[in-house]
Amino acid sequence: MSSALNLSHEPVTKIASGKLSMWAFLASELMFFSGFFGTFIVLRNSNYEVFKAGSEQLSWVLALVNTFILIGSSLTMAMAIYHLERHNTKQFRVFMGLSILGGFGFLIVKFFEYSAKWHHHLFPGQEEHTIFFSFYFLMTGFHAMHVIGGMIPMAYMLFRSYGKGGYPYPGKVETLGLYWHFVDLMWIFIFPALYLIFP
Repeated sequence: MSSALNLSHEPVTKIASGKLSMWAFLASELMFFSGFFGTFIVLRNSNYEVFKAGSEQLSWVLALVNTFILIGSSLTMAMAIYHLERHNTKQFRVFMGLSILGGFGFLIVKFFEYSAKWHHHLFPGQEEHTIFFSFYFLMTGFHAMHVIGGMIPMAYMLFRSYGKGGYPYPGKVETLGLYWHFVDLMWIFIFPALYLIFP
């Protein structure tokens, strides 16, 4: 085989393959969310009164609390990466644990918000459900699944850090941090679109 086809040399990008894969994955996720937002805007403009009435039944206060929770968890994730890179396992555990707690806090607030919607018969299949709430549950539910998807590897890394030698892969934690920051960013777009954009 010709040596020109040998691709075993160091990648030109100098970027770890895991991080590069995460960027590619996040690009595909961005297309999903872009489709949601695009469809939401089109249907909002043609069903303005329905969307406005639905938005008025949401609690922007709870959504704002969740915004601060996610922003805080992004900060603690960054601190967890910082300390692991400096081999400070104890502080890594503290900040990774806080990041996981932030994820749980977000889901708990969302549980209370969903419970209120069930009580007011706004769930799919209930009599007060409208197209606005179809988008509300689709977008916030899809986002909540991403929150859970991030918490699972976070918990695994935290658990592994209690073993001998701690968790020796700061690059993997940094890659997970990219995902977690993306989850935070998407919520920052979802929050005003659903809760604040209607005058």
